[in-house]
Amino acid sequence: MSTTHHGPLFQQAASFAARQHRHQLRRDGRTPYTAHVFRVALTVVQVFGCRDDQVLAAALLHDTIEDTTTDYEDIESRFGKEIAGMVSALTKNMALPESKREHEYDRRLARANWRVRLIKLADTYDNFCDALDAQGDRGAEIRPDLRPKLADHLDKCERAIRLARRDAATHPASRRAISAVEILIRDYRRG
Repeated sequence: MSTTHHGPLFQQAASFAARQHRHQLRRDGRTPYTAHVFRVALTVVQVFGCRDDQVLAAALLHDTIEDTTTDYEDIESRFGKEIAGMVSALTKNMALPESKREHEYDRRLARANWRVRLIKLADTYDNFCDALDAQGDRGAEIRPDLRPKLADHLDKCERAIRLARRDAATHPASRRAISAVEILIRDYRRG
């Protein structure tokens, strides 16, 4: 693997993520998976106001280890130990049974750097927005087939908020992120 890279870190991360996710689609079967990682990165910058280059790169790369053939060493050799650590912290251990996986994942997020929890808030924000968009008309009664999926996304948003709550006292981006996710939840509950 080459260690010579050109261009800003976010461009390198965006290109790498696009190559790694190139054949993947979102659950709708139409949207390229990269739309999600790009939206997560844009949420970090545009909604949460965090312009940290490493956070932006990790946001773009957050699903590469979990959902592609990329491993920790690939990320570390291209983007360094700090970014590889963030991406690794955001990667669920798929070898664990599902009943234990989420609990272990939350414990790892709780121990991670605050920037990891910020990316997790952006991830849950985007996934919930995506699920709400699948509903279509927001004023309409929630489609029965979407209720379990929306409930799952709502739970993940609330868990991400709980994990990041302590970061709000010292990190303005975390305060903005929690507020944005809470507004999304409140608007959903109002119908």
